[in-house]
This record gives sequence, C-alpha cells and structure tokens, in this order.
Amino acid sequence: MNEKTINEQYAYIYSLLEDRRLKEALIQLESLLWQCSDWDLRTRLEQLQTSYKYMLDYMRQGANDPERWNLYQKMLTDTWAIADQSRLLMLDNASSNYYHKVRRTPTSPDLANYGIKTILHILESFNDDLAVSGLLSDTKMDEVLKRHEDTLKFMFVRVWTNSAWTPQDEEEAQAMLASELLPGEDLCLFTSAVTLSLMESFDVRKIMWLLNAYSHSNVSVSQRALVGVMIIFHIYRNRLIFYPEILKRVDLMDEIPTFRKEVARVYHQMLLCQETEKIDKKMREEIIPEMLKSVSSMKNMRFDLEENDEENDDKNPDWEDTFEKSGLGDKLREMSELQLEGADVYMSTFAALKSYPFFREVQNWFYPFSKQHSSVLKALKKTGNKGNTVLDLILEAGIFSNSDKYSLFFTIHQLPQAQQEMMLSQLNEQQMNELMENSNSNPEMIKRLNESPGAISNQYLHDLYRFFKLSVRRQEFRDIFQDKLDFHNVPALDNILYWADVLFPIADFYISKERWEEAVEIYKELEEIGEFEGDDIADGYQKFGYVLQKTKQYEEAIQAYLKADTLKPDNIWNNRHLATCYRLTKNYRAALTYYKKVEEVAPEDANVIFYIGNCLAEMEQYEEALNYFFKLDFIKSNCMKAWRGIGWCSFISRKYKQAMKYYEKIIGQKPQAIDYMNAGHVAWVMGDIQKAVTFYEKAIIACESREHFLEMFHKDEEALLKQGVREEDIPLMLDLL
Repeated sequence: MNEKTINEQYAYIYSLLEDRRLKEALIQLESLLWQCSDWDLRTRLEQLQTSYKYMLDYMRQGANDPERWNLYQKMLTDTWAIADQSRLLMLDNASSNYYHKVRRTPTSPDLANYGIKTILHILESFNDDLAVSGLLSDTKMDEVLKRHEDTLKFMFVRVWTNSAWTPQDEEEAQAMLASELLPGEDLCLFTSAVTLSLMESFDVRKIMWLLNAYSHSNVSVSQRALVGVMIIFHIYRNRLIFYPEILKRVDLMDEIPTFRKEVARVYHQMLLCQETEKIDKKMREEIIPEMLKSVSSMKNMRFDLEENDEENDDKNPDWEDTFEKSGLGDKLREMSELQLEGADVYMSTFAALKSYPFFREVQNWFYPFSKQHSSVLKALKKTGNKGNTVLDLILEAGIFSNSDKYSLFFTIHQLPQAQQEMMLSQLNEQQMNELMENSNSNPEMIKRLNESPGAISNQYLHDLYRFFKLSVRRQEFRDIFQDKLDFHNVPALDNILYWADVLFPIADFYISKERWEEAVEIYKELEEIGEFEGDDIADGYQKFGYVLQKTKQYEEAIQAYLKADTLKPDNIWNNRHLATCYRLTKNYRAALTYYKKVEEVAPEDANVIFYIGNCLAEMEQYEEALNYFFKLDFIKSNCMKAWRGIGWCSFISRKYKQAMKYYEKIIGQKPQAIDYMNAGHVAWVMGDIQKAVTFYEKAIIACESREHFLEMFHKDEEALLKQGVREEDIPLMLDLL
C-alpha cells in the first residue's frame, strides 16, 4: 500500500470510530492490519474483536451490565490506539517524510539504551561542564557544546518519533519537569518535541504531561505547554470526548486563577497569527514602500537652518506637518498599532533569512535564542567576543521571535565589522533610543515585560508560524494556522471559553479583521445561549446586525437591528443601517421610514438625500423624488448620482427636455453604458430616432457584450411602453443597431 491509500483507509476507520460504529471499524482495521507485520497489534485486535463479540452476545441475552458503557468506551479508545500504531508502522515503510525516515533507521548500539532518564543526566551536567571547559581551552569548550547539542538533537528526535509513551517513559518525562539542574532552554525544546509528537499520533500520557508542564515555574516552558495543549486539543477535538480523564483534568485546571485568562489570550493570539499573511502583504505592498517614498521625498527638502547653541534643540513645527502630510506618520502609527496588538509584522523581513544551515535541523526552529549555542558562540569568537549594545538590546527584547533573533544574529555577524555597525545604525533611531533609555532607567521593568506570559506565548506562536510556513520540511507537517480555529467549540476547552466575556472580544476581533462569516457564527452562538445581556446588549445586537449585513443576510440583520432599536431607540447609526437593509430587500416603504429618521438628524447628508430619492422613485413617487435629487444637486456640485436620478425621474414624468439636459451633462463627464442607453430612451420618445440609435450604439460599445446591453434594454421595455413606444417597434430598433 502507498502513503495515500494508508492515510485514506485510516481516515475511514477514524470516521467510523467518531460515529461510534465500532464493529465496522474493527472490520476495516483487520483489513488494514493484513498489510502490517506487527503480530502484537494483530493479537491485540483479535482480543478486542472477541471481547466485543461477547459484549454483544450478553446484550442480546438481556444481561444487565452496569459497566457496559465504560467497557465500550475502553474498546473504542483501544481500537483507536491500534489504528494509530498500524498507520505509523505502515507509513514507516511507505513514506519519505523525515519523521518516518528516522523511525525506520536503526538506532546505533551506543544510543540504543539512551532513554529520557539518561538524556536528563547528560543535560543536567551541561552548565557545570561548560564552566569547567571555559577554564581549560576553546577546544574543550567546543567539545562540551557539541556533546550538548548532539544530545539535544537526539532527545528531540527520540521524543518526537516515539508515538506512544510507556509508563516508564511518562515517569522519566515527569522527572524532566522536576529537575532543578536542567537548563530551561532544554526543557522548552523537550516541550516542543512532545507537542510535535502528539501532532503525529495521539497519546494520553503526553497530553497529561503537557497539562502538568503548564504549572512549571519557568514561564517559557509553561506557555509552550499551554500552546501545545491547545493545538493538540484542536487537532483531536472529536476524539477528546472518549477520554474522560482528560476532560476532568482540564476542569480541575480551571481552578487555577490565571488558566482561563491565559487560554483566552492564546486563543486571540492564534487568531492574530492567521492575519500574518495579510499583514505581510500590507507591509510589502503598502507600508514599507510608502515609508521609503516618504523618507526619500523628505530627504530632498531644504530647511536652510543654521544650528547654534541657542537654536539647535528648537525643532521647526513645519517639519511635523511635512511628516504628517507625507503619509509617513500614518504608516508608522499603523505599524506601531499592529505591534502593540501583538501582530507579526516581521514575517516579510525575516522570511528570506531562514536559509542558514542552522535552520536545516528541525529542532533548531524550537530552541530559544541562547548565546551559549555553538553557532552563536562561533560568530562571537570571530569578533573577539565584543558585544554590540544595540544588538544585545534587540536580542534581549521581546519584539522578535527566537528564530528571528537567530536570523538577525547570523545576518549581522557574517558582515565585516564596519558594515555591521552601519546596518545597526540604520535601525529606527527613535525606537532604539527609547529601548536603551528604558533599559538604563528601568531594566527590571523591561525584563518583566519581555518575560511576561503574553510576550512568551506570542513569540513561540511566531516561531511555530515560521516553521509551518518557511521550513524546508513544512509540507510534512499539518499547518494548524490554515485551520478554522474555534477553540470555544473544542471539548475540554468549551467550559473555559464558552462565555460572553471571552466570545464578545473574539467577535470584535473578527469584525476588526473583516472576517464576517466567523463573526456571524460567534454572535449566533451567543444569542442561542442567551449571552446577549448586560449594559452593552444594544451594541451587541448592532454588531450582530452589522456582520449579518456584511454577509448579505439582510432579513436576519434587520431583526438584529430592530432588537437594538428597541433597547436604544433613535440611534442614527442603527437607523441608517436598518434603512439600508430594508432598501436591499426592496422594502422601500420601510427603508424610507428610517431614512427620514436619519434625515431629521442629518438633513444635509448627501447619501441619505440620495437614497430617500431612490426609495421614492422605486415607489413611483417621482415628483417628490425629483425634489430630493434637485436638493442633492444643489448641495453637492457635479453630482452624477443626482443627475442620474433627475434624468430618470424626469423621463418617467414625461419631462423629456429636462431629462435630456441632465443625461447630456452626464455624457459630458464620465458616462456609463446605462447613461447612454437612458439617453437613447429619451431621444426615442422625443422622436429623434437617429440620435437614439447613436446613443444606443455607444451603450453597446460601453457594455461588456451585446448580450449585456440586451439584458439592460429588456429591463426597460415596460418603461418605454408607458412612454408611448409601440411594442412592435422595439425589435425594429434593436435591428437598427
């Protein structure tokens, strides 16, 4: 069997188990296992089939078994475990992915007995070994570093490719959490390896370990574990309900004061990560080019200032005006707002800097930035271990993810010293001055900010995003950022997230990012569970109506707006949107009612005046409609919309000269196909056939096709007949064209 066939058959078994169709799943699994050489799995399957057969026989006989449901649940999960292992074993022989290549490669005899416990002892001795080697020689230090990094790679690969922990594995992994000598960076890498391993295969023991790791004193470990738990719960959402021990454990964790708040925060951060592609495009196509253009134009200006002791600190206020008029101020503010929100604004900057040999190793994408990494130390040795204050501040700050810090470090240190200094000097001077000033004045505050749970989880998510998008092996992993992330619907997390104070901000986020469909889903769920309560209930219904309107669900939007109107009557924004939705559903009388309410508050609003005229025209109240279109023409010069309204209403009202006057004004400006056609209508009913033909021919040219013209023309046939055009003349006119 090839890789595709194996995955398809496994997916079918998975779906059967989700639907609790255990008997069919066992039959399909037996078929899959015929291709697998593992006799232990076959034996386990036969035992399961026999046990299930006896259970069904006892049920047929009417035997009362209070443990039947628990036993059935156990059989389901055991079948799932066998299916998981069968799939992996078969893919080991069929797949070219690095994961399976490692699994099928025999372990060297020297490493065969290296379990987690042995690895822990080696890693615990690293700091002492490094300190001693530093007193001896560079060669000895290099040996210590190499042994440490070889051990880290072995640990990562061993944990990642171990599909199911034994009780001993679980006990030794718990010792990793309890160790006081294990470097925090190493435990972070172990945590990421556990998460990636779970992405390949479900394992209750590893999930429980991640839940334990959340309580670790090291914030980086804690936040990585939390992110990992949420990713795994998302992937296995339909499977979690079969593992009550996991659900109970998460319910217990809800008693931790910060847990619910941090889960909600990571939820928001992961949604924000999904915006990275749009932000990246905006940075490349709008913000950065505009900044470069603005800076270039400002460089060419001459201020003719003469510096002296009295005036060298006196800034010309016109400079600020120039800065704002150039558009640079808006772009910088936009970038700053994105940064403050926690958005990933550096993806485009660092995407091209992931080709260093360092990133060819999977584990290096997940190792926190450390100056003790051999790749970093080697670069520092080339420059005589001289630190750069600006670079050090950047690498210690929380604005870059760990993999971006490695990229920046390698990029700068491969340049000659003079170019390094020039590149660093070109960084945003104001930001660097503020960073250095804050660092000097309150270094503890900066440290606390960079080490806060929110900053750590955001950095880690950016690292994950880069791995799934930029790694040379990205095609071998499931990119969870492409999935629909609705964690509030995930079992084990729904009790934590399915609350108004969590979901309303998520809905607001979707609105701010114009993700209308997802916002609608949230609001519908909130309404179903009766969460539209409190002081802001009217605002909630307004937002609900707004996203429904954006998804063209106008009738539902009207109902939401009406509820908001009941709670907060005569709100101009709400009335305006009610009018729009009624108009789009062709309920012009109701639309007119609400447009008139808006008009009372904003009598000079051009759009309101136009749409009142539009509704009146649709209701065939042409004289009153003309009054509004003339008013619009008076308050707004060269208003094509007003002229079109006047032209059509005059035509229908048989004021042909007036209609022609305004259509000719339109044609003298920026006419559309409909304008030429309407002018043709007027010319025809005025008896000027030649002029009508000329206008119609121009309409055909302006249309996408003759068929499009005919479609527009036929819509107006009834209006032409009312103006006295004979029905038999219509096909003749069309043949004239």
